[in-house]
Amino acid sequence: MTENTRTGFVGLGRMGQSMALNMARRGFALSVFDTRADQMQPFTAFNECAQAGSPAEAASGSEVAITVLPGPAEVDAVVLGPGGMLEAMAPGSLLMDLSTILPDVTDRIAAACKSKGVAFVDAPIGRLASHADAGESLFMVGAEDGDFERVKPMLEAMGTTILHCGGPGAGTRAKLVNNYLAITSCWMNAEAMALTQAFGLDLEKTLEVIHGTSATNGQLKMNYATKVFQGDIEPGFQIDLAHKDLSLIVESAQRLRAPMPVAAAAREALNSARAAGWGAKDFSGLADYACEMAGVEKPRLG
Repeated sequence: MTENTRTGFVGLGRMGQSMALNMARRGFALSVFDTRADQMQPFTAFNECAQAGSPAEAASGSEVAITVLPGPAEVDAVVLGPGGMLEAMAPGSLLMDLSTILPDVTDRIAAACKSKGVAFVDAPIGRLASHADAGESLFMVGAEDGDFERVKPMLEAMGTTILHCGGPGAGTRAKLVNNYLAITSCWMNAEAMALTQAFGLDLEKTLEVIHGTSATNGQLKMNYATKVFQGDIEPGFQIDLAHKDLSLIVESAQRLRAPMPVAAAAREALNSARAAGWGAKDFSGLADYACEMAGVEKPRLG
């Protein structure tokens, strides 16, 4: 796969736009589409990039088509719906979905692609929006071996850690496991910070204690440290999207009869934050929400 290969890229939201721009900066020839025309505007600076008028137009003539969409309903409609991307793709081309969706939807799309002779890769994104900006994302990839090698240069243009988790569908499933831990720990951190504030403890010293024991976690070290503790709760990853992911996790677990009571409780905690108007804020902002509910000062460093 070379930079001269025409690539369709559909979905230029907070993560997708940054990743597509990183591909463009590396010389990849892109045909981009988003429902918001302003999201496509930055690509006019690249001679090898074109703006498509629809997802199908972005996919048509592309050797690889990439999707980064909000959830399973959007991916299903854009890829498999009437006039969708798969209809426009030629046998021998490849569809790569970077979205976080239900395994059942991933499996259905993989089967539909196979029936048309189109290769399929699922490669959900790990890490934060700031990592996407810097080209430092992590990808959990579900793909046949040959298809993994085919898309690896593209993933390397967008990230620094590319993990081949297994065949098609393995990436989606690994992402749900990862996000279960990331999101529930984010909520537990929020409760812990509210308790810290209610106790009147020094935040910096309390964090020093936590980071010196097995209680420490990546959310406190990576996301809280650079977002909510600095007073920045503008979205890198919205509480609404975190709630969506927990819903996917709980639904998938229920289908497998795998009990996940902590996931269910965390989902309802996030739903209470959404009901209070916090849905569009960064999920590290759950700490501010928890402190607000407890009637204590919000946690800040510096």
